[in-house]
Parts: sequence; structure tokens; C-alpha cells
Amino acid sequence: MARELTVQLVLSHDLSVSVHAALQYDAGDPYAVRAVFHTPDQSGTIEWFLSRDMLAQALGEHTGQGDVHMWPTGGPGRDVVSMVLRSPAGSALLEFPARGVESFVRETWSVVPPGTESSRLDLDAKLAQLMADN
Repeated sequence: MARELTVQLVLSHDLSVSVHAALQYDAGDPYAVRAVFHTPDQSGTIEWFLSRDMLAQALGEHTGQGDVHMWPTGGPGRDVVSMVLRSPAGSALLEFPARGVESFVRETWSVVPPGTESSRLDLDAKLAQLMADN
């Protein structure tokens, strides 16, 4: 399942650029959400993997770990989930529409309810695959 969104890439306090993005969820990897960002010139994409739980938590409070931090930002005419992504190449501040994020998270919960993720993982098969690769 996927949700297409327009997010704002914040370049400065006064300047942001609209970027097309997609949040993608696969029940076979129940803890993760793939975020795919199209470059502003549409010449390529950049992908990040996010924690589904962190994305849900960001709707109500600051959360984050390592290279990803998210928090709700509200105010007159602003209902967004702010996200900072950091890499060795630099960092980016993105603003997602909170309603789009909330709707996406709820859809993922209808596919794999919170707390049932581990039942979707076949750890024995994954371990056998790792052992066979060596």
C-alpha cells in the first residue's frame, strides 16, 4: 500500500520547495515504512526507511533516533509532521501534511494491527536464508 503526498522541503525560514513523496507499507516488513522522495527536478528518488511506530508517535509528540527525528507542528493554518533526516551528505527538514500521515498510519493498522507485527515475521525462514548465504 502507498500514499502519495506533497511535502515541503524547508530550505530556510522563509523558503520551502514542494517535493512529491510516497509513504509505502508492506505487511511482509511490518515494522517499516519506506519513504520515497522525488528530487525537486524530478530526475531521481531518495529512499529512507522509517519506523511505523515512530511515524505514528510523531503525530502527537517528538520522537526520533539516530538520523531520523519527527514531531508535530501546529498553529494557524499549519498541521504538519516535521521530519529531520540526516546523512553524511547533509540534512533535510521536511514537513508532511499531518492528515495524510495519520490516514496512512491508520491504513497500515488495518492491514497489520499494532502489536501483531511479530506474527507476520517468519524468523526461522530468515535465519535459514542468512545461513544459506554464508
